[in-house]
Amino acid sequence: MRNDALKIFTAGVRAVQPQYLLPRHMRWQHQQLQLGDQLFKQPDINKVYIIGAGKASAAMARETEIILGSRIDAGFIVTKYEHTFPLKTIQCIEAAHPVPDDNSVQAGREMIRLLKNTTEKDVVIALISGGASALLVDCPPGILLSELQVVFSKLLQCGASIEEMNTVRKHLSAGIKGGQLLRTAWPATVVSFILSDVIGDPLDSIASGPTVADRSTFTDAWEIVRKYQLLDVLPVSIIRWLQLGLNNQVAETPKPDDPIFAKSFNYLIGTNRVALEAAAAMARELHYTPVIVTDSLQGEARDKAQELVAQLQRYEGPRPACLLLGGETTVTIKNAGKGGRNQEFALAAMIALQQAFPDNNQMPVLLSAGTDGTDGPTNAAGAVVDKGVLQLTAQRGLSPEKYLEQNDSWNFFNQVSGHIITGPTHTNVMDIIVVLIP
Repeated sequence: MRNDALKIFTAGVRAVQPQYLLPRHMRWQHQQLQLGDQLFKQPDINKVYIIGAGKASAAMARETEIILGSRIDAGFIVTKYEHTFPLKTIQCIEAAHPVPDDNSVQAGREMIRLLKNTTEKDVVIALISGGASALLVDCPPGILLSELQVVFSKLLQCGASIEEMNTVRKHLSAGIKGGQLLRTAWPATVVSFILSDVIGDPLDSIASGPTVADRSTFTDAWEIVRKYQLLDVLPVSIIRWLQLGLNNQVAETPKPDDPIFAKSFNYLIGTNRVALEAAAAMARELHYTPVIVTDSLQGEARDKAQELVAQLQRYEGPRPACLLLGGETTVTIKNAGKGGRNQEFALAAMIALQQAFPDNNQMPVLLSAGTDGTDGPTNAAGAVVDKGVLQLTAQRGLSPEKYLEQNDSWNFFNQVSGHIITGPTHTNVMDIIVVLIP
């Protein structure tokens, strides 16, 4: 059943890769450029620029070059290390994720430099995916990169949701996030194609919304910092900048009524729901009855794992079944182990499954993995729990509870052959959980 779970997960990931998505939304034919439902005639276009940021941006750029070819005048994208592709016209830089590095700042400078060249008859195509919040940054006046890195790290450790993290990040940017990139691109037309890695697919939060009007405020950012008790642990320069924003001494992020958005068009082309539906189709092909439980799973990973196992105990539908869940849980890191939210979810689920299904032969198989191929700061996309993992756990006398307590799920699954290793998938629509019920 493990192989079936892998096939189902892989089908979901494949469905949201750029080579399948972009050709449906972008084409050049009959001397016309079609981007979503926007149509541009060749005489009305001066230059076509490509910008992009995120884990999928290099794959999106490659597909854009295939579709548009020599019609691209210039471009610049930033992606995560080891996520690049050979490109002909579009320049690509690699940077760090989930905490920005010097290349992230350089990417911000280069993108702003490119956009400053745009004019009223230019068309800018933005290729946006999750991961861009760290990959593309700018340092507000008086704030060092090292101080921004502290903020990113603390937000990752405290259990904040991605939407909360991005609200803070948007208000620690003076020229990119929260729609601010549009100020530089104006008066060009900007058409964005977006892959969502945020629950509910709010365009202004995905990748910190560089091309989207921002609903959040400095007050929201301050409340999030306060909620997670970060006021006393963040650098003084960060607190000072947020206070300047609260006192209207630095500009707010641009809001929906700002004229810079008059020529901005945003298209959501890939979501977790799209991936789940493709996974369900593969499950049906493999003769399972698929049930999409949710595409909005969120909350503490170990708590949600226990809730799911309780659901499995109550399941009374057709068998064999495939339950599918999507979303993004969080982990509040309390100890110095190594892991990620998917591995922690799988480990917590394993403990609960052993208690709920003492007869291992009837125990469901559970896989939890990130569609981007990355789970936390590890080489794994996630982990699977099946009979083989249980047998190795017993043979080696391992205590899953101890590893969970230490937030050390990677080292646990590394010893029991439980890891899902995909490498970069060049897409990013949160996580997929596959449960096969015999």
